[in-house]
Amino acid sequence: MSVEGMTEADAANELMRLARQIARHDRLYHADDAPEITDAEYDALVRRNAEIEAAFPHLIRPDSPSRKVGHEIAASPLGKVAHEVRMMSLDNAFSDEEVEEFVARVRRFLALPAEAEVAMTAEDKIDGLSCSLRYENGRLVRAATRGDGQVGEDVTANVAHIADIPQVLTGDAPAVFEIRGEVYMAKADFLALNASQEEKGDKVFANPRNAAAGSLRQKDASVTAARPLRFLAHGWGAASEVPAVTQFEMMQQIAAWGVPVSPLLVRCTDAAAMVGHYRSIQQQRPGLPYDIDGVVYKVDRLDWQERLGFVAKAPRWGLAHKFPAERAETVLEAIDIQVGRTGKLTPVGRLRPVLVGGVTVTNVTLHNRDEIGRLGLRVGDRVVLQRAGDVIPQVVENLTRETPRDPYHFPDHCPECGSEAVAEEGEVDVRCTAGLICPAQRVERLKHFVSRAALDIEGLGEKTIVEFFGLGWLESPADIFRLRKRRADIVGREGWKDKSVDNLLAAIEAKRQPDAARLLFGLGIRHVGAVTARDLMKRFVTLPALREAAEKAKAGDGDAVADLTGIEGVGPVVVEALGDFFHEHHNVEVWEDLLSEVSPPDYIVETKASAVAGKIVAFTGKLETMSRDEAKAQAEALGARAAGSVSAKTGLVVAGPGAGSKLKQAAALGIEVIDEAAWAEIVKNAG
Repeated sequence: MSVEGMTEADAANELMRLARQIARHDRLYHADDAPEITDAEYDALVRRNAEIEAAFPHLIRPDSPSRKVGHEIAASPLGKVAHEVRMMSLDNAFSDEEVEEFVARVRRFLALPAEAEVAMTAEDKIDGLSCSLRYENGRLVRAATRGDGQVGEDVTANVAHIADIPQVLTGDAPAVFEIRGEVYMAKADFLALNASQEEKGDKVFANPRNAAAGSLRQKDASVTAARPLRFLAHGWGAASEVPAVTQFEMMQQIAAWGVPVSPLLVRCTDAAAMVGHYRSIQQQRPGLPYDIDGVVYKVDRLDWQERLGFVAKAPRWGLAHKFPAERAETVLEAIDIQVGRTGKLTPVGRLRPVLVGGVTVTNVTLHNRDEIGRLGLRVGDRVVLQRAGDVIPQVVENLTRETPRDPYHFPDHCPECGSEAVAEEGEVDVRCTAGLICPAQRVERLKHFVSRAALDIEGLGEKTIVEFFGLGWLESPADIFRLRKRRADIVGREGWKDKSVDNLLAAIEAKRQPDAARLLFGLGIRHVGAVTARDLMKRFVTLPALREAAEKAKAGDGDAVADLTGIEGVGPVVVEALGDFFHEHHNVEVWEDLLSEVSPPDYIVETKASAVAGKIVAFTGKLETMSRDEAKAQAEALGARAAGSVSAKTGLVVAGPGAGSKLKQAAALGIEVIDEAAWAEIVKNAG
């Protein structure tokens, strides 16, 4: 389905599915070094997620791939390292137009005149394992993988065996300087390693990136020492001093210290030069000694990088321009139907395994009934899979559409409970009508309730939910907190011993006073994503207060409706969903039963120490020293919320030349108004 044709319900369901799917592939790629899909297929998933989030920003989930970097490090024999400066990811582009828009976006954010030069560095994007090297007084003291961006694995002993990484930097270096780059394996070394592994009867690696990751993350450093690993620097993290004013100069300094940087790194002065270098690298790609999957652009001026700052997981000043991918043909061998927690019936195509880019692909989403009909898909058809970056990996063509074969009939009853399955008016998704009577929906809602973005109960995974549900021990979220009464029943079951049971029960007990926004999100109310849940709780502070407002809105109370819709990202659809939830007797029973077991504290968000923390700030008129986007980013960084309009709730108005109706409205409401210079002082004095 195109994003333009999506309802909010479609978007919410798709974002949930993408979050789970991408998280799984993150784990396979970063933690297990065993990806099941190609980089292009993964990029397509992430891009699809970003497109939906851009169209429905109020549905962004806390576990969104756009907010996460890498994968959380579980228990590791290597030990964990907390990064002093977070290791970020990069946003992706897949066309020349997106590169041009990136440059234009930088120009708009910084409020630069049209004639101002926006120089960028451009370099090849190594397909390796990210690593941070911490040097103190020029001596290497620690090395760590990226992990989830905040915590990585300690690989200090292992990188000591990588010849490209000096133990002591050449010349004068700052007291503290973290050099960041990619550990990789050259193509020729990879082929030789696999030949050796095969000869010895050991595991062979799917590609050089997997080989590099598996080699670096060895408990036994002698194994790493025997593997031909290399390193190329592409940036830096924590630094007591940055002895340059541009990205290009800083990378030259890193090279002067004896750390390799890309020989293809150049400085470009406009988008045309950037795209030209991309084309040049693309042509050189087959002959390069290492694998690359694109070109990275970075704003050259470091002071501009600082002003541009970051979004959830990526810098505004960087972009990865990815190379296009391929298509592949295979046979659609079966169509399975999966039932989600909202009752949506999602068709999944089971494919004859096809090798694409070194990865075997066996499954693909078919989205919904209409998509199957549009393509005329039937079991046995030969299909084309698209892995281009602008869509989710999907079937884009049916090569045997005209071949006589029985048509596929989409089910009109739920395959899990047999209840009628229908599409509501105006929706393309077919849903089971049984609600929580359907075991699939109950199980999926319980899985959602304990998921990382919701209550995050360690040890209570999907397998355990299914097991305990089948035993009749879990019917609703409150039952989770009554599992302590079943300790004797759990002990002795396969895989459960005294210690593991006690750990599980302790993890559950630790959530007796859960975060109210997480609890609200965990209930799975339609259209109430994690961000919306937080915004609702910021406004109402307690769950009873939110329920009261929702019930009043359902009853037609105009003040309650206005109170709810006055929250940014909360519209009539969310208000209706909240009202419907509390209007349903069964939902109220689940709610009250749950609150009899848990006691979420009042939802009070700590804000930065600034003069505007907790206020709603509106900007009007022409801002002369910064763009509107930069101003809003500053407000949010100070614990305020930037609003697009002025109302009685507005706490401060920043007015530039040409301010019009907003300024008049602020005066009428008695709201404080300051100019841009005064705002700059607030930003400067923030603690």
